Amino acid sequence: MFMGEFNHNIDTKGRLIIPAKFRDELGDSFVITRGLDQCLFVYPMNEWHRIEEKLKALPFTKKDARAFTRFFFSGASESALDKQGRVSIGNSLREYAKLVKDCVVIGVSTRLEIWDQETWSRYFAQSEESFNDISESLLDLDL
Repeated sequence: MFMGEFNHNIDTKGRLIIPAKFRDELGDSFVITRGLDQCLFVYPMNEWHRIEEKLKALPFTKKDARAFTRFFFSGASESALDKQGRVSIGNSLREYAKLVKDCVVIGVSTRLEIWDQETWSRYFAQSEESFNDISESLLDLDL
């Protein structure tokens, strides 16, 4: 399981260090794609295949299903870490998540998320304000 928050810089070539804590679980290759809330999602291959199967099962006759699968798959790329534990993030994904220098890598159970530090700080501050309300609405999930 992925959990924790780590700050790293992305270099001018688009390479970002993945925290050592996450490297083994990511495996030899993994998938990076556009995530929600203007971040990137990073999935180990086994989790990617599970999500892929679920998305393939969506009815292509539904406009929202087509739009989401296009968004999700068109940004996806298979990646691997270099010997220094860095991943190279393509231009279009960096632009989508506004990754320029300061980044945050967070573990979110079955995936990693890569955020621009300023975007993450804003998102976290807004979410923190409503955390109690959100937790109350999720109480039915028996958390």
